[in-house]
Amino acid sequence: MLNRYRALPAAVAMLAALAGAAVAAPAWASAVAPLTVTFAATEDVFISQAEPAKSFATATWVSVCGAACGSAAAGQRVGLTRFKVTGIPEDAEDVKVTLDVVSARTTDTTVSVRPVTGSWTEAATTWNTRPEFGAAAVASHTGFTAGTTAKLDVSAAVKGDGTYAFALTGTDATATVLMSSRETGNRGPKLTITYTEGGGQQTAGPLPFVLPGTETLRGSAKKVFAHYFTPYPVSLDNQAPASDYYARNYLKPDGESGKHAAYGGLLRDRPIGRDPISGDYAVADFKTEVKQAVAAGLDGFTVDILSITSAHWTRVQNLIKAAEAVDPGFKIVLMPDTNGLASVDSAAFATAMAKLAASKSVYRLADDRLVVAPFKAEGRTAAWWAAWMKTMETEHGIKVALGGNIDRAHGMGKIWMQPVSVQDERPNQGVFDEAGNTENLRATWKGAIDGKADWVQLTTWNDYSENTQFAPSRNAGWTYLDINAYYLTCYKLGCPKITNDSAYLTHRVQPVAAKPSFAQTKLMALRGGSTAARDTVEVLTMLTAPGKVLVTVGGTTQSYDAPAGVSAKTFPLKAGAASATVTRGSATAAKVVSPYPVTATPYVQDLHYRAASSER
Repeated sequence: MLNRYRALPAAVAMLAALAGAAVAAPAWASAVAPLTVTFAATEDVFISQAEPAKSFATATWVSVCGAACGSAAAGQRVGLTRFKVTGIPEDAEDVKVTLDVVSARTTDTTVSVRPVTGSWTEAATTWNTRPEFGAAAVASHTGFTAGTTAKLDVSAAVKGDGTYAFALTGTDATATVLMSSRETGNRGPKLTITYTEGGGQQTAGPLPFVLPGTETLRGSAKKVFAHYFTPYPVSLDNQAPASDYYARNYLKPDGESGKHAAYGGLLRDRPIGRDPISGDYAVADFKTEVKQAVAAGLDGFTVDILSITSAHWTRVQNLIKAAEAVDPGFKIVLMPDTNGLASVDSAAFATAMAKLAASKSVYRLADDRLVVAPFKAEGRTAAWWAAWMKTMETEHGIKVALGGNIDRAHGMGKIWMQPVSVQDERPNQGVFDEAGNTENLRATWKGAIDGKADWVQLTTWNDYSENTQFAPSRNAGWTYLDINAYYLTCYKLGCPKITNDSAYLTHRVQPVAAKPSFAQTKLMALRGGSTAARDTVEVLTMLTAPGKVLVTVGGTTQSYDAPAGVSAKTFPLKAGAASATVTRGSATAAKVVSPYPVTATPYVQDLHYRAASSER
């Protein structure tokens, strides 16, 4: 099918043709890959027998040496390090744990690791107050090279979540000097845990698998952002959802004094509503959306900058402010929109971008270049962009990494960001693309994974006017984000094991050809080149083992056998209710009932796919 999204920057070109009706997930969707998580030391220090009352809590190194260190009669030095381990499942299998240390010198020495059994603190511990530690070493390593990482296998000492402390000891007269957590460059001791999801116990919802922790997901070089569209925050006026601006003006055909009546109202969906709140509700709502995105495994938002003076500009700044407050590791990529900024001159634009770039939440590459991915970059000439980048550097001290096209990006060894989408229906533009239930979502993810995309952009987080949203919404809840979380994990770390039987239903609430009873004068038509529209209910299952699926659509019940893993099957759309139940023997493994009835006589034309989950 052809799914053409809202035009995005040249750095995020639109995906082209996707054809065919997928029945089962691609082969890569059933693989199980090991997961890796790394924990930095919460405390690390060394103690010296030669200076028994001295604290080395401010040292940027950890020194390990034997009793004859430096030809002293009593010169032993011992390193101490502590880690807090969280998020390791109880049924984890094939667990390997390494203590990773970076050497500051090249030495042919041996370091051993012993569990610490006594209490100690980084600030107060000296040789005289040293804790007790085990006599038997759990790991040893010989030979250290300056600037490289040595890995000591401490699997025998780590038994899942908990706090673990280790002593680093040596017998050589030459000191082994290791980086501490106070050394610049994040080169202090780390604990790396690699494991696979266990199959002995089924997990609970809401996801069909155990989502790796935020630190593990962000440890991948592959990044997933969602395009944030400022016109549609959680709330526009801090009113109750039954009577707020969305309900009064965007979802009704006569809203905003009837300006949207020709196409039956501006929107068909909206953000999940909330009751009025006190204080700065706009920032609070942005914090909610950042938390939602973090919970779904996303690395950040690409924010569409439509203006540098209006309410949209205020929302961009508030979004960045919210990201700083919730999670500075959640990054905001600046996406200036040349449509909205057509009248803004280069100097004013540079000043505005520099103001945003001052935030630690605004995304920069490892070389400190500011990432800027313009929407419709061709709206300005190459000379204009070059001059603007020069102004950014000379006037504001900021080097910019500017997005380009995919061929040039790969040809120059640059990063390419691939779009992934769920659907696209635009009442006010009178056009829609056939998404094929969740087929487009699964197919675009397959394209990103098979194509080895550097980054992925979900198009979009919240553009409700084009019905491309992934954000939790009235029409889909968290369903699209939950499904997306599985493929996001496949992309970043390899596909996880299904540990929780889950079923998802997607369908429209009317046949495509149904005529609305409201006097719409502008109806959506299939975009030229798109796959033919279809009227289907899809059951997408993610199962721990094969099961029988009973599907009821419009009073008619059918059944089929679903395999373990991920699979999808479609049924003709009929007026009435839709539901699906997965059984094994006499037990129900998963059940989903759609809360969205199907009608052959809709009030307004509504081609947005609804979605429901057995787990929420």
